[in-house]
Amino acid sequence: MGRIHHITAIAGSPSRNLAFYEGALGLRLVKQTVNFDDPGVHHLYYGDETGAPGTILTFFPYAGAGAGRHGGGQAEEIAFAVPPGSLAFWQDRLADLGIATDAPESRFSETVLGFRDHDGLRLELVEDAGAAALPGRAAEGIPAEHAIRGFRGVTLWVDAIAPTAAILTGVLGYAAGPIEGSRQRFVHPGEGLGRIVDIRAVAGFPGGALGAGIVHHVAFRVTDDARQAEATKVLRAEGLGVTPQQDRTYFRSTYFREPGGVLFEIATDQPGFAVDEAPEALGATLQLPARYEAHRAAIEAALPVLRLQEEVA
Repeated sequence: MGRIHHITAIAGSPSRNLAFYEGALGLRLVKQTVNFDDPGVHHLYYGDETGAPGTILTFFPYAGAGAGRHGGGQAEEIAFAVPPGSLAFWQDRLADLGIATDAPESRFSETVLGFRDHDGLRLELVEDAGAAALPGRAAEGIPAEHAIRGFRGVTLWVDAIAPTAAILTGVLGYAAGPIEGSRQRFVHPGEGLGRIVDIRAVAGFPGGALGAGIVHHVAFRVTDDARQAEATKVLRAEGLGVTPQQDRTYFRSTYFREPGGVLFEIATDQPGFAVDEAPEALGATLQLPARYEAHRAAIEAALPVLRLQEEVA
C-alpha cells in the first residue's frame, strides 16, 4: 500500500493536451472517457503500454479554462523516471519542440530537469537506475531506451511538513528520508515506480487555486478493497473525513484531504484498463460507464473532437 497509483490534473484544450503528452512526451493514451462527475468533460488517461499503476497521468481538460494558481496546499512538481543517460536526449528533444526547460538542478544528489506543459503544469525528468529495468515504449522520435517509464514521484507544497508526513508514514507506508533546505523526502520501501514523495514547506506562500495547469489530486495504491478499507479505518481514526468508495470502472476509489490541504485518493490496482477495451486498442474510442450509455449520443455531440495533429506541442 502507498506507492503512487495515478495523478490527475486540470488542463485547457484537450487536443493540445493530447498533442503534448502523447505526441511530445510519448506516453500512450490508454483511456478516453469522461469525468464521471461531470460527463460533459473528457477524462484522458496517459501511461505505459497497459496503463499500469505508477504510470498513469490523467487530465480533466476544460476547453478555454483559465490558468490556476500555484501555491500552498497543492501537489506541484510531477517527476517522471527515465533511464540513466537519458536527460541529454530529453533536453535536445524538448528544445527541438520549442518547449523551454529549467537549468538542470541537483536535488538529493540527483539531477532534475524541470519544464512545464502548455498549461503551466510543473513537470520534471529524473534519471532512475530502476527505470532501466522496465520496458520502454518507443514513440515517434523517442527510442525505447530513453522513453519515460512512469512516475519517479511528486512534490507537495504545504505550510508545515510534520502533519502531512504523519499520514505518509503512519498510513501509506513511507519512511522519512533526508532534508534539503525546505524540502524533505519520503520513500516507500521496495521496488517499482512512484515511490517518492517530497514535501516542501511553503509557509507564507499564497494558497493555490484550481485551474488549468494545476494538480487536482494524487492517488495512492492499494491492492484490493480490503486494504482500502483498512486504510479508511485508520484515516478516520486520525479524524480525517474519507468519502465512501466510488466505482471508477478501472479502479475503486476513496478520497480525503490530508492535513496540508492536498486532495489524496486511495485507488485499487484492479481491475485495470482492459475491462472495456482490448489491450491493443486501449484509448482508441470513447468509453462510458454503464450509467451514461443511454446518453452516449448527446455526450459525444457535446465533447470536443480530439485531434493529435490539430495543435502541436
